[in-house]
Amino acid sequence: MNKELQRKYKEFELTRVYEEKKRLYRDHPLYHLFLELTSKCNAFCDHCGSRCDTEEKGKEIETKYIKKTLKEVAERYDPHQILLNVTGGEPLLRKDFFDIMKYAKELGFNWGITTNGTLITKNMVNKLIDAGMDTVSVSIDGLEKTHEAFRKIPGQYKNIINGIKMMNECGKFAEVQVTTVANQKNIGELEELYKFLVDNGVEYWRVVNCDPIGRAQENDDILLTHEQYKYLFDFIQEKNKDGKMKEVSYGCSHYLGVDLEKEIRSNYFMCMAGLIVGSVLSNGDIYVCPNVPRIPELIQGNIRKDSFVDVWENKYSFFRNEYRTANLDCIQCKHFKFCGGDSLHTWNFDDWKPNVCLKDIFDPE
Repeated sequence: MNKELQRKYKEFELTRVYEEKKRLYRDHPLYHLFLELTSKCNAFCDHCGSRCDTEEKGKEIETKYIKKTLKEVAERYDPHQILLNVTGGEPLLRKDFFDIMKYAKELGFNWGITTNGTLITKNMVNKLIDAGMDTVSVSIDGLEKTHEAFRKIPGQYKNIINGIKMMNECGKFAEVQVTTVANQKNIGELEELYKFLVDNGVEYWRVVNCDPIGRAQENDDILLTHEQYKYLFDFIQEKNKDGKMKEVSYGCSHYLGVDLEKEIRSNYFMCMAGLIVGSVLSNGDIYVCPNVPRIPELIQGNIRKDSFVDVWENKYSFFRNEYRTANLDCIQCKHFKFCGGDSLHTWNFDDWKPNVCLKDIFDPE
């Protein structure tokens, strides 16, 4: 397919995605439910969007409310069609983690975790198998020295890599993924990191850019430059073609323009917050993607007093509006139909504009 024909085909496909998004504003099926089990973490990452700390912030939601919520969701919808994305903080720090996740599996949910990998031991792997974990994403943000400095976890790198190898070798999980936050401190190591991960049996690698959220707002020296973004996108395309991994992909974060869309990830861009993605935060608040700024007016309820199902079906009005994050500049932009103001997690609610817009990279004027 020549380049012009390919572009027209993509524009047609993006139009179909736009029409599907309009349906989701109306129907909003729940396909992804984030469970933020704790805000406590044993790392202190330079980029952390949730500003997690070694101490728990506020009262951690009680187990009985989590189980009640999971039960009502499973009774209302088909749990086999919903992926539980278990996050933190570091979710494995929660003392009743396995009690909750075994219960979720018994209800019929598929579930996976995002972890920093520091707590993965042989015994932990066996417990994850017993609890029915399907997928796992482990954070590796550079070679040893860079990673440990970025996440403030000295002496842990080799343990994390060994944990990844154990989870791969047991053959019990559908996908063992490494996620890397590309930033100014590790962008020059991506080539070497790729070879290292291949040598250590990693088959799925998700590379995301560092966004100006959470602590990264105070560490803006880690945010990528335009040239580094271009390098990152070229790098992912190149590594996807060499076949040494099953998949090298970019994250879901941003609209990339017609030429790049579906070239460095398997799907076209759509910010799904409140459309097919909901969450229960560590304090019980009912919300969307946990990375979205937690503005009190946007919190939809709390599972201590509200039914998640009722809230999902009858609230979220801000999120289910085609123009939910639109300003005059965005609406007048030729990309708005497909971009929609880009990702909600990098929307500046104070200045009412996107903090991240990649238009100057994929469509410089």
